[in-house]
Amino acid sequence: MTEKTTPQTREEIITSALEAREQEVMHYQINIDNYAIALQEINSLPIDEQVELSAFVDQLKTLLATEKLEQKKAKIMLNVMKQQVA
Repeated sequence: MTEKTTPQTREEIITSALEAREQEVMHYQINIDNYAIALQEINSLPIDEQVELSAFVDQLKTLLATEKLEQKKAKIMLNVMKQQVA
């Protein structure tokens, strides 16, 4: 016996997408926090270690900038989704 599923309504789909966007924004924030803390951690190291990790610092700065930009985009889409369920 197979179970028949009913199609989701537009509101259910948007609500589900809204939850996914909220999670997406949170994941970006977690990454932003991690990269910022890692940069602070490296800054607290002795200068010779900071120099040794300079390529990693550059990588973290790029990742941080990218995550911030992507989070801004996700927040815009989150606001759009909120408007549709209001």
